Amino acid sequence: MALSTELASQQTAEAFIRLLAIMAELREKCPWDQKQTMESLRHLTLEEAFELSEAVLEGDMQEIKKELGDLLLHIVFYAHIASETQTFTITEVIQTLCEKLIYRHPHIYGQQTAEDSKAVEQNWEKLKLKEGKNKSILGGVPPSLPSLIKAVRVQEKARRAGFEGQTQATRWAKIQQAMQTIAPQMEQPLDATDLQDAWGHLLFTLADYAKVEDINPEEALEKANKTFVQKIKAIEQKITQQGQELADLSPQVLQRYWEETTRNPD
Repeated sequence: MALSTELASQQTAEAFIRLLAIMAELREKCPWDQKQTMESLRHLTLEEAFELSEAVLEGDMQEIKKELGDLLLHIVFYAHIASETQTFTITEVIQTLCEKLIYRHPHIYGQQTAEDSKAVEQNWEKLKLKEGKNKSILGGVPPSLPSLIKAVRVQEKARRAGFEGQTQATRWAKIQQAMQTIAPQMEQPLDATDLQDAWGHLLFTLADYAKVEDINPEEALEKANKTFVQKIKAIEQKITQQGQELADLSPQVLQRYWEETTRNPD
């Protein structure tokens, strides 16, 4: 067993060294790689992260392996660019990460104890505050995150810090209260700002309630998106098979197609 582990570690090290050598050669000889900067790679890195997320949601292990490789390439690329100006190297990136992991897990590498994952998360946030990296318990959440993901992250961080005073019943009451604010819109229209605030409060509260139910609202919404897209494509296919054009059909006819597809998804 020990020999097998040692061999696997050696193969991993050799593979990583080979990747670094390829990156160096591409940076030296490939016109596209030569002109890249951290700024030009940024949007591509975001795309790769979303592609990995998609593969995870699909449960496609081969695609996950591929997308992990693409992300690893980006990490190596950023580090190589930094090494050219002697800012830092990939070795320093890895060493810094190792030291952080050791420091942030005192229940493994120190004298502290952690009964469960919740305790681990709370200790992690306390250590980050102690480091001075985050001035707030909500620090470390990028402002550029999509709003739904950001809502989940700030709620998670607040819970880790101990803000868990609400019960499920309280959360559900808040959802109903927010919905009641929006419901009279047909009879007593709110002004645009108040209506937007009410919808924002409702969405934020729904995201909070979902997480308490151990549901990731981002993933749940994406699955709903996929279901909707599949239904629309099924309707489009049916309309085409019947020799019709979507643009020529009335909303009433399209609604009938929708109801048929919903009743008979296959």
